[in-house]
Amino acid sequence: LQLGTGAKKRRGGLPRWSRREVCLLSGLVFAAGLCVILTCMLVLKYLAAEGDSYCLEGCQEKKAFLRASRFLSANMDATIDPCQDFYSFACGGWLRRHGIPEDKLVYGTIGAIAEQNEAKLRALLSRPVRRRAPGSAEGRGSGGWDAPPGRGDLNELLYKTQGVYSAAVLFSLTVSLDERNTSRYVIRDGLTLPERTLYLGQDEESEKILAAYRVFMERLLTLLGAEHVEQKAQEILQLEQHLANITVSEYDDVRRDVSSMYHKVTLGELQRITPTLKWKRLLDRIFHDNFSEEEEVVLLATDYMHKVSDLIRVTPSRILHNYMLWRIVVVLSEHLSTPFRDAIHELSKEMEGNEKQLELGKICLSQANKHFGMALGALFVEEHFSSASKAKVQQLVEDIKYILDQRLDELDWMDEETRRAARAKLRYMMVMIRDPVLKPEAIDKEYEFEVDEKTYFKNILNSIAFSIRLSVKKIRQEVDKSAWLLPPQALNAYYLPNKNQMVFPAGILQPTLYDPEFPQSLNYGGIGTIIGHELTHGYDDWGGQYDRHGNLVHWWTERSYSKFLKKAQCIVNLYDNFTVYNQRVNGKHTLGENIADMGGLKLAYYAYQKWVREHGPEHPLHHLKYTHDQLFFIAFAQNWCIKRRSQSIYLQVLTDKHAPEHYRVLGSVSQFEEFGRVFHCPKNSPMNPAHK
Repeated sequence: LQLGTGAKKRRGGLPRWSRREVCLLSGLVFAAGLCVILTCMLVLKYLAAEGDSYCLEGCQEKKAFLRASRFLSANMDATIDPCQDFYSFACGGWLRRHGIPEDKLVYGTIGAIAEQNEAKLRALLSRPVRRRAPGSAEGRGSGGWDAPPGRGDLNELLYKTQGVYSAAVLFSLTVSLDERNTSRYVIRDGLTLPERTLYLGQDEESEKILAAYRVFMERLLTLLGAEHVEQKAQEILQLEQHLANITVSEYDDVRRDVSSMYHKVTLGELQRITPTLKWKRLLDRIFHDNFSEEEEVVLLATDYMHKVSDLIRVTPSRILHNYMLWRIVVVLSEHLSTPFRDAIHELSKEMEGNEKQLELGKICLSQANKHFGMALGALFVEEHFSSASKAKVQQLVEDIKYILDQRLDELDWMDEETRRAARAKLRYMMVMIRDPVLKPEAIDKEYEFEVDEKTYFKNILNSIAFSIRLSVKKIRQEVDKSAWLLPPQALNAYYLPNKNQMVFPAGILQPTLYDPEFPQSLNYGGIGTIIGHELTHGYDDWGGQYDRHGNLVHWWTERSYSKFLKKAQCIVNLYDNFTVYNQRVNGKHTLGENIADMGGLKLAYYAYQKWVREHGPEHPLHHLKYTHDQLFFIAFAQNWCIKRRSQSIYLQVLTDKHAPEHYRVLGSVSQFEEFGRVFHCPKNSPMNPAHK
């Protein structure tokens, strides 16, 4: 039986397809293939979505750990024995790969964070401005250059320099917390030179710097149209050298003992100490007040003020006039035209080796930061630091404070009375993280001065005048101990002993110092050691002079303080033996920072051990053979990977209270027994000496 439609057959028995059937079949095959492809795409998308949700826990950590691993390994030089030179081991790769940008004196891992922060700030400033109500016109214009009168009233000169242009001359004049009663503000009168050595030309390098400084003076005086510039420059420089000679050196024990520097006197007594000045007239004018003879003033250097008064008496008024005008020029010259900025750059090049001026855009960003810091900081925090990250940093701080509280019991040289006072100081210590949380209205009040986009220099003068007004108003105001010294975007952290306050702005809580996705070993070794550093400042040779309320009160027993000083001398001796470019590090000058480095490292390490006990061991970093305990120390060292120009090293050793970075690391790890254990360093190896 044959079934079929009677269709024609081709040779071999197969039916012949019509053209329409072929087209129809082709369409069906194409459609089927398309369906298969779409189905596969949907399946893959579903699997990817499932993978992403899984990745929130697994892959995100892996990605962060991979970033951390790459950063650490790129900075290291594994060919160097960590027990011989841990700094070169941890930073050798970074030092080899990086140079110093032409417009910088130094560059390091923290400098790289600064560049990232600057890029974020530039992006914020580049956004279109949302204009609201017209700007406040409260800021009165300071006008142009108000040259002081030639001969005559010295107080008029002082008023212009200190009260109009905020330029410290002969002495500093500020409104500060009364360090013996920090619930009130007081007028403070003190030294003007940070360190006198540079002015005295005691070696070949400082002679070279003095010569460059004099050329700088002559160049600026010429730009200002002065005559006989060589004579004027010589006279001004000689007066500054006289001031340097009567200034107490920062290396002097007296300068480090705040109690010995602090002298509270009445306005009448101050007048008798310095009879060449009319103090009541000067202060009444600057503060817009009518002070009585009983108004209290804190003198930070009574002997210095005696000598300043004598120096004023014997110095011709013409030279005093030129000197004060010069100090105004120094304060304002960076805001003037290109020839002035060129002169500043030439001085920087001679002193510090700076090869290239900052670009105008970077200068503008710097000035915006300086004059509108809190406003810019509010934008920075909103965009670049979450509340969740703040909570994590707060926990990290609490862990480190807990460790200090525990380890106070292990200090066998500290007696019980001193230990109780130390604990009380720890309990009362304020910790400020991220930003001061100012409302928009409060931020606006910080900048109630006139700004005109067409008059840059006048804006600067208006800002200075407004800052002075804010400062002088404080003298009759209640103290706000929660106020911040720096804006939130600052790449810094600090401890204020007269407030017993630690501050960690959002600007320093950035990768790679702190990254919430990094292993905790790196966060404790990175920002954790900096937190421990600032905490230790409350108990070092400087901060330890202040009590839990921030008052200048000696809270140590004599027995404990004597033992503390003996241990501190060991640290002085250690750093005195370090040299860089044939310059010896000054162990006494850097003592406070060295104590803080050593203490901060130990506190952060033990805090990390506490974290591990509570949360369990961390997953290893791929491609790195190091344990997390070892990674903690590597992260600490990599905080300080840095290159400096050779000229700037001279100034650092001479004036900086921090030791050179290489020795900040070596000094700290070599005196910590846990480091030697973690890296299996033989006894008496450089990083594990027998005597610590």
